[in-house]
Amino acid sequence: MRTIKFFLALLITTLLVWQLARPLHLGDKTIPPLGAFLNPFSGFWANAEPANGFDEKSLSLPGLKGKVEVVYDDLLVPHIFAENQEDAVRVQGYITAQHRLWQMDITMRKASGRLSEVIGEKTLRLDRLARRKGMMVAAENDLIGWKKSQKTMDLLKAYTDGVNAWVSQLSPADWPIEFKLLDYEPEPWTPLKVALVSEAMAETLCAWEDDLESTNTLELLGRETFNYLYPEWNPKQQPIIPDTGQWAGLHPLLPPPFFKDSTPSFGSIESEEPAEKFLNDRQIVGSNNWALSGSKTKSGKPILCNDPHLNLTLPSIWFQVQIHTPEANTYGVSLPGVPGVLIGFNENIAWGLTNVSHDVSDWYKIHWANAQRNKYQIDGEEKSVQFRYEEIGVKGKPVFLDTVRYTVFGPVTYDFEPANPLRDCAMRWVAHDTPEQSTFDVFLNLSVGKNYDDYKAALPGFDSPAQNFVFASRFGDIAIQTQGKYPVRGQQQGRFIQEGDHWANAWHSFIPPDQIPSMKNPSRGYVFSANQNSTPPSYPYYYLGNFEDWRSRRIHDRLEAMTNATVDSMKTMQLDNFSQRAADALPTMLRLLDRSQLDEEGKHMAEDLGRWNYRYESNLLAPTIFESWFDSCYTATWDEITALEKQGKNSQRTDDLLASKNQKIELLYPEAWHFIEMMQTDSASVFFDHPATPFRETARDIVLESFKISQAYFKQNPDKRVAFGEYKGFALKHLGQIDAFSRFDLKLGGHRTAPNALSKSNGPSWRMIVELGDVVHALGVYPGGQSGNPGSRFYDNMVDTWASGNYYELLFLKSADEASGRILGKQVFSPR
Repeated sequence: MRTIKFFLALLITTLLVWQLARPLHLGDKTIPPLGAFLNPFSGFWANAEPANGFDEKSLSLPGLKGKVEVVYDDLLVPHIFAENQEDAVRVQGYITAQHRLWQMDITMRKASGRLSEVIGEKTLRLDRLARRKGMMVAAENDLIGWKKSQKTMDLLKAYTDGVNAWVSQLSPADWPIEFKLLDYEPEPWTPLKVALVSEAMAETLCAWEDDLESTNTLELLGRETFNYLYPEWNPKQQPIIPDTGQWAGLHPLLPPPFFKDSTPSFGSIESEEPAEKFLNDRQIVGSNNWALSGSKTKSGKPILCNDPHLNLTLPSIWFQVQIHTPEANTYGVSLPGVPGVLIGFNENIAWGLTNVSHDVSDWYKIHWANAQRNKYQIDGEEKSVQFRYEEIGVKGKPVFLDTVRYTVFGPVTYDFEPANPLRDCAMRWVAHDTPEQSTFDVFLNLSVGKNYDDYKAALPGFDSPAQNFVFASRFGDIAIQTQGKYPVRGQQQGRFIQEGDHWANAWHSFIPPDQIPSMKNPSRGYVFSANQNSTPPSYPYYYLGNFEDWRSRRIHDRLEAMTNATVDSMKTMQLDNFSQRAADALPTMLRLLDRSQLDEEGKHMAEDLGRWNYRYESNLLAPTIFESWFDSCYTATWDEITALEKQGKNSQRTDDLLASKNQKIELLYPEAWHFIEMMQTDSASVFFDHPATPFRETARDIVLESFKISQAYFKQNPDKRVAFGEYKGFALKHLGQIDAFSRFDLKLGGHRTAPNALSKSNGPSWRMIVELGDVVHALGVYPGGQSGNPGSRFYDNMVDTWASGNYYELLFLKSADEASGRILGKQVFSPR
């Protein structure tokens, strides 16, 4: 009997061990082997770290030329003191990998189309699109450009060697927890992977276009209606670079005449991001930066501020670091996986970035010359496509083989989806181009810069993604430049899908560097940007893009009125929840609202809105009510466009796809600023009319109708009639969408139309304020922590500080031995 029990126990134990060693398949989900994850020696238990977040023991690091001392402060920010730049970035690579290795890896995998290797078949379409968009081609071309600078390549090698020094000494027990959860191992870092992380940011910032939507909308509505509904210039806009007569003597390059006849209307499958398609403010990714001269500040010294707005995640987008070498002493934020400091300051200058938001991505309709689609026509001649063969690893499946056609314009991205309206279109994207200079030299030169001349000399090497580089120096200069690579276009060129059989439609030249908009020391005493138009229409080059209409006006007005500014003044600006959109729209909507048609509850609701100060504070109900009312009003006005989108059959030129079941045509919706302008100045416009009703509605009718809809909505859903912070539902999610590693407990104010541009998952990723003088005074905060380990106290220790609108004094050390009560300890790296 005892023997039977023994063998039974042995069998059960064997089966349990066998099961725990195998992946568990639950429907379409696969759980990694739990045995390895729960192993007390190498599983998640092993991811505990020292209480202070780092190991104080001295280390020898291959490739170092001298000793490097790293001082950690109470935020786990490493302050790297090295005898040369190569040693500094080598240690930077080592430390960044130590804290953010999985983040680096998963960012690289998304950009390169390698997610399916570790996640499986459900990410295959994402991987195919990454390959077909040419992300790897863009990274490969980056490397070609970077190789023009030996210094860049030396620093890249040092950085990647530092990363790999950390990776090579890891055992499975040491792997970050996400590697264990997904059951795969880290791999060596390379310069190409650095380029891929850079291109991941480029895709976020400069891949926007709405060529398909604009083409379809023009086709269906006609030129006159299109021009009325979709003007390109907002007359209330405050551009980054105003016209002060500086372009009067400019001799711009002229584009060749291009063929303006648009392609036939294209039907569309559902958009990849349907939730974002119907936003009445097109701007999604945005940022703020500004610099004040001493004439505007209490101290008489310049102040520079920056808060880039991005999709917020845990681990955080940025990694703080100080790098001290004989050449410079620089503090700021880096992108994990990329060497150097992207946004920051040294003892002499400070700089910050916002997205320029120009459209630098065009679609061209390819005219195939044969059924095999391996030849196409340009100007009556046949050209052969270039094939790029992609091998995509898929976890648990055979390797997936994909073939991408490349034309002179770029890749034919969507030809693997027969129902996709862009299936015969090639994408021309500036990020594919080989840079003329090394991008890293730009930030390296900024980090060692001492004055305006150094700043100006550093910028020309930066092509993509185009950025507004704001600048200030302790000597009193302030400046801004919309740095990037911009095609020279004809009027309206690039706004619609273009015919690819005419070479005249291609990009033939780019705006010369000395004609890119810039400004130094304006008499008004400040420069700023918030993703608005770079210039007014008087700038001699045509450009188009996804420009912001609200934050820029609010920031302009506050800076214009400001005197005796202090660091505290700058905090209130970065945390400003005032919405210019609400200030424009609500008085007009209340004026048009016929309150005699409301019940008592409705009248009280309108009175409450009338007392609102247009601030999206988390504890207020008014912004919740306004959001619902404004969105209902907007939706009711553009019901004709929604109907056309669904049926897509009004055009005589639409193809059979538009009649396909469950398909819709992609159309463009008017921008919110123009919608508000119509309510203010053209309230009887035909576009306020509902065609299906027997009488003609005006803006007054739409305003009343939408108000009643909102009132009924909140009556039927009392749980939605809550303060705005709860209504918005902010989520700070883990990169791997793991809820246990995310934060859902924050009730925040802010709005995408306010300087504090917080939406459900997007917002200020790094708030920085720098006052320059004999001694630099800098503050900063971001929503996260330095560590990527969810079990670390430094994983999200800054989130609550950021959410409450507070900042940290940035510890800007002059030497590794400088005393401070904020120092946790020191780690010394020596040559091996």
